[in-house]
Amino acid sequence: MISVKEARELIKKNVQTLPMVSIPLSEAGTSVLAEDVLSQTDIPAFNQSSMDGYAFHFQDWTLGTGLAITGVSAAGDAEQLSVSGARAVRIFTGAPVPRGTDTVVMQEKTNEVNGVLTILDEQLEKGANVRLQGTDIKKGQTALTKGTLLTPAALGFLAGCGIDKLSIYRDPVITIILTGKELQEPGIPLQFGQVYESNSYALKAGLSQLHIFSVKTTLADDNLAIVKDRLEKALENSDLVIVTGGISVGDYDFVLQAAELCGVEKVFHRIKQRPGKPLYFGKKKEKYVFGLPGNPASVLTCFYQYVVPAIEMMRGNDPEQKKIIAPLAKAVQKPSALTCFLKGYYDGIKAMPLDAQESYRLSSFALANCLIQVDEGRSNYDKGEIVSLYMITQ
Repeated sequence: MISVKEARELIKKNVQTLPMVSIPLSEAGTSVLAEDVLSQTDIPAFNQSSMDGYAFHFQDWTLGTGLAITGVSAAGDAEQLSVSGARAVRIFTGAPVPRGTDTVVMQEKTNEVNGVLTILDEQLEKGANVRLQGTDIKKGQTALTKGTLLTPAALGFLAGCGIDKLSIYRDPVITIILTGKELQEPGIPLQFGQVYESNSYALKAGLSQLHIFSVKTTLADDNLAIVKDRLEKALENSDLVIVTGGISVGDYDFVLQAAELCGVEKVFHRIKQRPGKPLYFGKKKEKYVFGLPGNPASVLTCFYQYVVPAIEMMRGNDPEQKKIIAPLAKAVQKPSALTCFLKGYYDGIKAMPLDAQESYRLSSFALANCLIQVDEGRSNYDKGEIVSLYMITQ
């Protein structure tokens, strides 16, 4: 068995970023930029009013004197007005500031009588309420750099920069193989010896949190030929294969043999951790296979700790998991030889290990918002000791 640290390093060493693709901005979702993006325009593209009011030249105005109102500037006007002397232009939010003006007074602080404007704002300063051309970004300047996650705000910013296409790292196509003849779909009455299949629902929900929806699921009976057939087809059509169950060394565990027969190179099998000790990771060229233990809590723990970082690497993201540190809300006892990931709840101050930590129990996982890591080499952690937390809810 290898350590948790060694497993993470081996995944990082072996997983490669997927190829770049060019897509329309509207389809970018939450992808990652594969290249720097340069703005196609200044933002703002012209000196622009930030509110409804009146534009004028500050030096041509004296408090208490009137300004003749000449013309109107509205958002979308194709021509820019020109003004000189003690004159003002009615202006609206987003409209071009006329040439010869440099300040906008908000309409609530003015008085207009018979086309003459009186400004009532004694605190008004030169340049007020004017967004100068290029103050957010200038044409040709780098808008976002390679590796940037395309959040909703990032996409809106790029649209404002005039970008219509992007080079991104594409999302992986994923297949989930569920092994076990005991599995039954929810909603169908169970026969003796059967259990309801839950792992695909949990994994697909976890993948949807990553905005990955190109996911296929398939069942495989506890039969070597069937498992091999399912894995072979998945490797042909997917970038990443997640297999649940069948990864231990029992008489009906065939994933290891099937992977070998399919030409998958084993990178590691078995980690000094709980839950999820039998975890398997292998690769076939630029395609990857994770064999997860079948128990539901083991599946989700391994998914969050190992599969998610691998997916992020494939998408060009930083694979390092975002962790925080916090004190334990109660003491913990564990096997000294294993790193344990405890289902926990973090209230913003302390991390509380929940009850029902066994690998087959999802009831506590359903209430957890984090995994608490307690490292190998120690048997006891006292209340108040600082530990690492991995948040698992978004």
